[in-house]
Amino acid sequence: MPTITAFKNSPDRGRGQARDMRVRWALEEVGQSYDVRLVSFEQMKRPAHRALHPFGQIPTFEDGDLALFESGAIVLHIAERHDGLLPTEPNTRSRAIAWMFAALSTLEPPIVELAMAMLFERDKSWYAERLPMLQDRVRVRLGELSRHLGDADWLDGAFSAGDLMMVTVLRRLNTSGLLDEYPEIAAYVARGEARPAFRRAFDAQLAVFNAASRS
Repeated sequence: MPTITAFKNSPDRGRGQARDMRVRWALEEVGQSYDVRLVSFEQMKRPAHRALHPFGQIPTFEDGDLALFESGAIVLHIAERHDGLLPTEPNTRSRAIAWMFAALSTLEPPIVELAMAMLFERDKSWYAERLPMLQDRVRVRLGELSRHLGDADWLDGAFSAGDLMMVTVLRRLNTSGLLDEYPEIAAYVARGEARPAFRRAFDAQLAVFNAASRS
């Protein structure tokens, strides 16, 4: 049974935005049981953890003699070895993988930059001037994504690992108000969050936060 690592005290306060959520969701979608090893911020920087993740972050994934880091690589590994997250038709399968890369390389960078500014730069003199620029960068990508999605349920036919990665990236905007400007995308995210596998993964991650809060 594979083992993943997750925050012992997640900075997202149980909102399901820490990147182990992507791996948990993928494992739940394919029906694969897994163990979770919780690590503190101090433990993440120690040699034992850096041997699994050179950059001292989470998640990591261990299965037998295989150790992986980076959530996208882990989800792709899971999807390639289990039915349910990648289509069998070669071209459709390749497009699903392309959407995984699009989520991580095209959508996530401006979204994370905006989120970090909203968290850590509110007291800076440049914040009021910088914020609209960051928001507009995200709007450009959301507009492009909305035009592609149209009235479809998922990005390219059936739900895939591409949708899983995209939904987890877009959820970072849940408190920004930007998703409200794009009803198609808001509905798309809601469909992802309504999947039973997502709910199981979310509840498992939330239980860790609640336990840490009580201790």
